Amino acid sequence: MGDVTQFFVQHGGLVLFAAVFAEQVGLPIPAIPVLLAAGALAGAGQLNLGMAVALGVAACLAGDFIWYYLGRYRGRHVLNLLCRISLEPDSCIRRTETFFGRHGMWSLVSAKFIPGLSTVTPALAGLFGVSVRRFLLYNGLGAFLWIVAFIGLGYLFSDQLEQIAAQAARFGGSLVVLIVGALAVYIAYKYIHRQLLLRKLRVARITADQLKQMMDNGHEMMIVDLRQSLDIQVDPYTIPGALRMGVEELERRHHEIPRDRDVILYCACPNEATAARMAILLKKNGITRVRPLAGGVEAWRESNFPLQKLGEQVT
Repeated sequence: MGDVTQFFVQHGGLVLFAAVFAEQVGLPIPAIPVLLAAGALAGAGQLNLGMAVALGVAACLAGDFIWYYLGRYRGRHVLNLLCRISLEPDSCIRRTETFFGRHGMWSLVSAKFIPGLSTVTPALAGLFGVSVRRFLLYNGLGAFLWIVAFIGLGYLFSDQLEQIAAQAARFGGSLVVLIVGALAVYIAYKYIHRQLLLRKLRVARITADQLKQMMDNGHEMMIVDLRQSLDIQVDPYTIPGALRMGVEELERRHHEIPRDRDVILYCACPNEATAARMAILLKKNGITRVRPLAGGVEAWRESNFPLQKLGEQVT
């Protein structure tokens, strides 16, 4: 443990930059313990406080700007990528879209302090055409406050953290192994939980081809578009005849869903997790003929099936 501490003293700036950057680009590496340690070293006079803050903010902006750029120039595909790699199937995307829609640019300031939102918010800012200047202003403010908050805590409680480090040093390298092992177990648990959940949610799906065939045959059904308002702003097209009803609205109005016909749900996420979750909810409320659309609206679009612009009548 002493070797680890000595390494951090010698290369604290590099470790700080790498940890913050890694977390901002979405890697499962927690930066807060490193920020606290950097603050403690600054409080002990072993690291320049101003340099630590500057490196942390620079790393945060660098990581965020990557997602902002991808969101701006790759559009919805970036959110689909985040949805695929997330350890929490599409819930982080949905929560962030709701948060961004409610708070606008100020979400870039506060998202750093809310687990699960920090990586997605810059991509949304790029997706909705926020200018580089405004993005750097608001996101820079959020990055500065986040970095200062945790480095400041480490600085203020440097004596206490130093005592904790001294106690931890008695365990030697075994403590490092324990921490790394605990992190590995956590990641493995989240990954396994994700796979089990996705497997459960993929039961009784309907493909785009199957849905199109049912529509062509005049099959009586109800199609529900579960996408968020922000999704609709980016892509104002829906499957012909689909009813727009957000997740929260469907949770309140599920009793209005007919029991005598097939109900098809779809969302924007490629793993259709939102649609599948709502299908399970409806089944629990007695609506048994309900199925999520595999691949969501993107699967329908990739099959070159017709789309209807919202507000237009079905012809």
